[in-house]
Amino acid sequence: MATSISRKTLSLGLADFLAVLFVYMVPTLSHLTSAPLYLLDPMRIAVIGSLIFTRNWKNSLALALTLPLFSYAVGAHPVMVKSLLIAFELSANVLLFAGASKLLKNKGVAMFASIVFSKVLYYVAKFAVISSGLLGTSLVSTQPWIQACVALLLSAGVWLAYRKM
Repeated sequence: MATSISRKTLSLGLADFLAVLFVYMVPTLSHLTSAPLYLLDPMRIAVIGSLIFTRNWKNSLALALTLPLFSYAVGAHPVMVKSLLIAFELSANVLLFAGASKLLKNKGVAMFASIVFSKVLYYVAKFAVISSGLLGTSLVSTQPWIQACVALLLSAGVWLAYRKM
């Protein structure tokens, strides 16, 4: 008996594979180009790209939870505590977008709001972790203007992708 793979399953699998490959290649590309590509928030790009291309928030949530852990498992970077914080932030981003999308007609605004609120949650959690001594780093490692630009560009991408819906 032959088993066929549905188009949706194939699409989700391809999107997941490309997201993992993208995150896996960022350190290599950063090294080869001497450009700090991690500042562009590649895991968020992969997760939001998954939302755009698959329109499946559950799949994107799975990526949000696993990409930081995959990155840690493959390259021991970022450190485990930071990987857990990033997984928390990206998961919050996906869940907040899923909720905001139901309330707001403009999906770009919903994405921007979900990025901002997930960043607030991330920095509150990171402050708690730093205060407890589990993480020895500064609270803000990527300049806020870079984070704002990435958030605006990703939100614009979501707006473009969803504007006909």
